[in-house]
Amino acid sequence: MPEPTISIEKKLFLRERELGALLEITQAINHDPTEDSLYKIFQFTLLGQLNIRRLVLYVLEEGQWQCVVSFGADLADFRQVPLPEAIINACTSASCPIPSLNLGKEWKQLETVIPVAQNGEVLAYVLIGNVNMDYVSEEATKFLETLSNILIGAIENRRLGRQRVAAAAIRKEIEIAQEVQTMLFPRHLPNNEYVAVHASYVPHTAIGGDYYDVVPIDDDRFLFCVADVSGKGVPASLLMSNFQAGLRTLLRQQADLATVVAELNNLIYRNAVSEKFITAFFGLYNRTTRTLQYVNAGHNSPIMLLDEAEGFQLLADGTTMLGIFDELPFLNVQTVPVPPRSLLLTYTDGLTEVFDKEGEEYGEEGVLRFLQRSRYVPLAKLHKELLKEIKCFNADGNHFADDITILSCRFK
Repeated sequence: MPEPTISIEKKLFLRERELGALLEITQAINHDPTEDSLYKIFQFTLLGQLNIRRLVLYVLEEGQWQCVVSFGADLADFRQVPLPEAIINACTSASCPIPSLNLGKEWKQLETVIPVAQNGEVLAYVLIGNVNMDYVSEEATKFLETLSNILIGAIENRRLGRQRVAAAAIRKEIEIAQEVQTMLFPRHLPNNEYVAVHASYVPHTAIGGDYYDVVPIDDDRFLFCVADVSGKGVPASLLMSNFQAGLRTLLRQQADLATVVAELNNLIYRNAVSEKFITAFFGLYNRTTRTLQYVNAGHNSPIMLLDEAEGFQLLADGTTMLGIFDELPFLNVQTVPVPPRSLLLTYTDGLTEVFDKEGEEYGEEGVLRFLQRSRYVPLAKLHKELLKEIKCFNADGNHFADDITILSCRFK
């Protein structure tokens, strides 16, 4: 369509209208209304100041094209109409006449589509129709593009601002959860003439789902525990903090091991969300009787290396994982003797669920082989060498699929 001839007076009038439109939009942005309000102001500004009678605005939101404005007599409600691929493919940098795109009948009421781009990416499409003949020039279209850029840029900046605020809140939440998780781990582990205990923890993400604890009961006894909550992140951390608080409260009340496990199951069942559960191993060692009471609650079986003649023992008996049933269907507390120079290794499944390039799992057998050839290595070095071995075994190098926790006891 040839551009109409416009008198100087008419041009001045149009420039006045454009300035009015620009003023309305910038004032609206500065007054900080909601995004819906900004879209409505944009709509009424184009209608009132520029006499554009039909308007459709598509905006890219979270990777999807959404129609946020659909206004005009006899115009279909484009909020229910997907943006055609023909518009996306054809109108990437300059305005396009809609009739040339061969779209459906609902699009015949519109005349021009104007892409709104920032940093080379199209963020919105403005579609206009029934435009005053004085306002169809290329110069006028450029102004519409500028006005739309101001609006979309302001809305995009708000969205980015919200994302930054949300990201900062998440970072703060993660920092708090990390501090809580760090506080759950004991600061001091036994290392005396009777027993040496060492622990290692390698988180998979910023907030893991593993937990270990060592709690003195009296001069002769201490309890140790290794646990793994399903899931990761803040919910897992909060559930673990409840677990630890419950465990230590029960131990202060001198509860026996069966009561401790049953009550913790009840606590987790009542407090867990999203079908979360915990696997755990509880061991209660008495140095006077040299016995270990234990309950394995659906956890990986700890490995106890005895002397070289007697070999090893897997501590597998106990009950099911905690938090699945309101009452545990069975609960067996086992007692085993602990000969001098025995070595016990307790761990979470991140240690064994490591695969090489052929898909072979390191597994319990790999841990056992390592222990049998390293049984007299100091515990700190033993942990370091074991982690080094699974890193070498792992097809993904240093990247593990889960948290890794190791707690070992050398009984002297």
